[in-house]
Amino acid sequence: MTKPFATRSGVRRVIEAAIAAPSMHNTQPWPFYHLRDSVSVYADLRRRLKVADPLGRSLGMSCGAALFNMRLAIRMTGYEARVLTLPAPRSAPDLLAVVRTAQGESPSPEERRLHAAIPHRRTNRFPFDGHALPAEVVGDLAAAAGREGATLTMLRGQATRRVLSLVAYADRTLSGDEAYRAELAHWTADGLRDDGVPRDAFGPRPWDGGLPMRDSRLGTGTQVAVFEDDPQIAALLTGGDGPHDWLVAGQALQRVLLTATAHGVSASMFSQPLDLEDDRFGGRRDGAHGQVQMLLRLGYGPPVPAVSRRPLYEVPNARQWRC
Repeated sequence: MTKPFATRSGVRRVIEAAIAAPSMHNTQPWPFYHLRDSVSVYADLRRRLKVADPLGRSLGMSCGAALFNMRLAIRMTGYEARVLTLPAPRSAPDLLAVVRTAQGESPSPEERRLHAAIPHRRTNRFPFDGHALPAEVVGDLAAAAGREGATLTMLRGQATRRVLSLVAYADRTLSGDEAYRAELAHWTADGLRDDGVPRDAFGPRPWDGGLPMRDSRLGTGTQVAVFEDDPQIAALLTGGDGPHDWLVAGQALQRVLLTATAHGVSASMFSQPLDLEDDRFGGRRDGAHGQVQMLLRLGYGPPVPAVSRRPLYEVPNARQWRC
């Protein structure tokens, strides 16, 4: 079988899978560079959210999610991805990973199922129906995170209420920051754009304010709806909290999201408490199982359309792959 990076079409398939990954505010902060038998994943620092993501944590997670999709696409060819992360942290801190390939086994049914879910994964900010996830689905989601070296924990009772209270507090704090509002407005898409989040993708606002959904309109929207009374919230954690951990978290998050998609489960993400700097929200991310990297709202929601992606020829060094 032909090596994945040996032809333009092979590289194209891998990169097309990568750019379908989620990113905070759909910034798509990932240049890919193809050189002979490898593809390098860089962080596009021009697309970093300087206010909402001052350390680059969400940027690293976004690129980690793209990296997981690359690995899946490579597996569909019968090859294995050989990933070297952060190969030059001092001389090239924006170089996050170098991906090479080696002959492997045929893809497993699970890998095929996750790969097939890539174009169907969505962020769903609309009301869910309130039905509880079956125990076997929760188990599969937790196992998906574990396969990538992370932990997924479902919150219960008082823990859920406390976390939602923290999200609401963080949302209010951030919404009062003029620079944050300007940054969010910049990445809220109007008209024909290949990045950013369209206004209609933010969905309605909770009528009673009980669920602190991020609102692109920052309080000026008029559409409201009744959301689920008992949101199902999960925390994704890693053992540490640095650039390597953010890549681990991004890959784990994407495996969880694709597993959820394959089960027909909708998901949206809360990152507001994680967007605040430590001195304003000290100790917010320390958990019994490590550092909280993302909060997920899970359930069964209505179908939602995909948001736009930049065309492949706009990714740096990708014009050679345009067919």
